[in-house]
This record gives sequence, structure tokens and C-alpha cells, in this order.
Amino acid sequence: MCPTPSSPGCHWDGSPRISHRPRPLRVAPTSPGRLLRAGGRGRCRRCSHRLDLYQSTDQRTVALHPAELAAAHVPASCRWHLSGGIAHPHGDGSAWCRIPHAVLCPARTPACLLSPPLEAARRQLAVQTRRLIDTGAFHPAPPPVVSPLPDDSSRPGHPIVRILLVRYLAPGPLDAIRCVAQTRHRHRCSQQVLTPQRPAGRWTLAASGLRRGQLTLPDTLMALYDLTHLPYAEQLRWRSQRCSVHATAASAPDLALASWQVFDPLLHATHIRTRLPHPAHQGQRG
Repeated sequence: MCPTPSSPGCHWDGSPRISHRPRPLRVAPTSPGRLLRAGGRGRCRRCSHRLDLYQSTDQRTVALHPAELAAAHVPASCRWHLSGGIAHPHGDGSAWCRIPHAVLCPARTPACLLSPPLEAARRQLAVQTRRLIDTGAFHPAPPPVVSPLPDDSSRPGHPIVRILLVRYLAPGPLDAIRCVAQTRHRHRCSQQVLTPQRPAGRWTLAASGLRRGQLTLPDTLMALYDLTHLPYAEQLRWRSQRCSVHATAASAPDLALASWQVFDPLLHATHIRTRLPHPAHQGQRG
């Protein structure tokens, strides 16, 4: 009896041979940054639904619903559109627009009045989330614990950093800001931006600048981490949120968005500290 040879596309038992080809990720030449598109996607920790992460005009990270919606059904304050990879908080005059995920997230309270089509989409997402929870495929994240703000002498949770004469609100403590570059294994770099191999900034007291237009408020001194005395390339490394290894690696794309926010003395008033941090909490060589 002569055995039947298996075809190249099947295993010895006749089952189909499935091969997963690696999908190469490239950076579009017209992109304003080096962020991979796959790195700009994620899932909501409250409802498990997919969302797209984009950078807005004020350098904030905005989570948008992945599908476009009819602009007639979306309130004007919730309309967003994309241009050149940047999210703009208004419509572009077309019949379609994008909407923030927080508006449709069933685990959050919408900040605007929803139309019947948006309410239907919100209910559909809520049903899908409930099915995932009932089957054990998704466990929602616990609500954040609101802790009292630390005093001025403790470790700043979101310090104010001055880079290239611009003040930014840091995404976290200085020694916890993580590099956004992609490694050779297609993972995000685990190194920190603040390293002992590079020159560090210095803490100083500067005027808070509580002024917007014709509104002038009593000015106070605030603590900020000043980097303006460092070389230009070193300040660019901080602003691009890269470690010392990926500082000059132009071929390594970004796997996440830089989390700096332009400091607004009125919006970020809760993060203003009027005293310099304690030497034990100033970070490495701070």
C-alpha cells in the first residue's frame, strides 16, 4: 500500500497549514512624527472597546472612536477631524466626523447631550461590554482612588519642566518618564528619560504667570525643573521623550505618543508647587 503524500499546504493528517506572516510596520513619509500607527491604538480599560490615539493641536493625547459618524448626529462641541495625523477639535465641513471615545464609553457619563443615534451606539457598546464581563473575557479596571494632593515638600507627581523656553506638564515623576521608542523586538523601550549618564536639569523657582488675555491674577513663585541650560540636542531628547540610547536613533520609530502637555497656569493650577522638592525627591542629580 502506497502512502498518500501530503500537499505542501497541509499537515500530515490533512489539516490546513496556517502560516502567520509578520506584518511590517512603517512610518508614513508624510507623518509629522515617527509614531507607528499600530502604536496609536489601544483598548479602553473601562469598557474594553478599541480606540485610536492621536495627538491634538495642543500636544495632548486624544482617544477617538475608531469609526466615523455622521456630523449631523454629533454635537458641535464633540466633533473632531484628522488632518496630517493631527486631531483638530472641530469639524472640517464634511458630512462625517470623529468623536471622542469618552462620549460613547458606557462606563462614563457623557459630558454633552447625545442624539438618538449616539444613544443607540452607546447602548450597543454597553451590551458588548456586558457580554465580555459575563463570559469572563474582560475585567474592568477598578475606579481610580482619589488621594489627597501631596504637600509642597514631597515628590512632585506631575512636575513642571521648562524645555526650549516652553513650560510643559510632565506625565509623571521625573524618574518615571519612560522612553517612547521601539526596540528591535518591537516592544516599547523600558529605559527612562532621566539617566545618570546625561546632564540633569536643576530645580528653580519662577513666576507662575497666572495671566490669560486681559485676566491678571496674583502672581506666585512655583517650582519647575529647568532644562534650558542644557545643549539644544539634549533638550530635544527630553521633548521627544527618548532615552540616551534612542536619542540619535533616527531609524527607531515611536511606539507611543510623547505625554508632555503645554503648561497652562489656570488649567494646571493644582500641580503648582510653591516650594522646591526635598533633596530626597529631586530625582537623580537634580
